[in-house]
Amino acid sequence: MVLFAGMGTVRAQETPEADTKQQEKLQSLYVAFITQKLELTAAEAQSFWPLHNEFDKEIKGIDMNLPELEREQKVLDIKKRFEPRFRKVLTDPKRVDKLFRLNGEFRKKLVEFHMRKQRADQQRPRLRRGV
Repeated sequence: MVLFAGMGTVRAQETPEADTKQQEKLQSLYVAFITQKLELTAAEAQSFWPLHNEFDKEIKGIDMNLPELEREQKVLDIKKRFEPRFRKVLTDPKRVDKLFRLNGEFRKKLVEFHMRKQRADQQRPRLRRGV
């Protein structure tokens, strides 16, 4: 959870520049999270991240307006296509399976973090002006 400690500065911003910084911060946290959870060596990381970026680009290219089952099928098709390539880099099929689960785990932890922060912000007493 130390990984998410830096998320305090990552929140919805109003400017495109701030939004870009937020995306970069989230990407850095994601890379650290995946690297740590998969216990990637430097050599593995060098081969893994370009492959993952290609995989991620295809996943993000799926039309979000598709019906749920069709969208899920496209995600599954991409995972099946990339699985042998990830296996070459990660060598252990269990690590490949873990990779496919980690994206959801990261998103879940991110949502939990934001919910806790939102509750804490709501409980913090607000100073009233002009009183």
